[in-house]
Amino acid sequence: MNLEICIDSVESAMAAERGGAERVELCSDLIEGGITPSAGLIASVRSHISIGLFVMIRPRGGDFCYSDLEFEVMQSEIKHARSLGADGIVLGLLDQDACVEVVRTRQLVELARPLAVAFHRAIDMTPYLPAALEDVIATGASRVLTSGGAPNAISGMRQIAQLVKNANGRIAVMPGGGITPENIASLAEATGATEFHSSARTAFPSPVRFRKQGIAMGDVPDREYERFSVSEEKVRALVGALERLRGH
Repeated sequence: MNLEICIDSVESAMAAERGGAERVELCSDLIEGGITPSAGLIASVRSHISIGLFVMIRPRGGDFCYSDLEFEVMQSEIKHARSLGADGIVLGLLDQDACVEVVRTRQLVELARPLAVAFHRAIDMTPYLPAALEDVIATGASRVLTSGGAPNAISGMRQIAQLVKNANGRIAVMPGGGITPENIASLAEATGATEFHSSARTAFPSPVRFRKQGIAMGDVPDREYERFSVSEEKVRALVGALERLRGH
């Protein structure tokens, strides 16, 4: 069993490694669910950790139905991530009916080789998960991240278990969404999954002492005075829960 941690900074990457994570998924703008990180961030994370580094390829927030120009951007970003030392790519494309866009996804999977490709939680936005799983398998992706089409992995536990069964070893099904040290063992036992995805994040206040009132840089109030980072302790607790389960 192994653990992947979602990160958006060098500090979080290092905390994930110290905590015992198998790999990290590097994104920017986690408020949007994660978009492609900058080249500088990819390079810096790669130089500071030795565990697996998977890079999100998502040109914008919002839906997962991309224009031809956005598809060009995704191709370019995959090439850059590979040249900067990424071990894998994370992506997800849907069509106007919210079904997996097999042909263009397969093109990106081929472009990324020899890097592994994970299909992200765009699958949870599809109308019928079993069919979507078969489509993802057809793209050549090696892993799929899912909450079972539910708000979180615990709520989607039954569906995840069915996806693991349907996959039958053809692709790794990795639960993600709301996974904590308190629920990861029960999720593993109930689903049969062997890979797990967690943010393991903790909020902490900005060190900035002066607080400008009545102005915000974005749509989230007071976001300028709050930071989030991966908790090494949470990662270690997640890994410990999996190790205890493995030892039984």
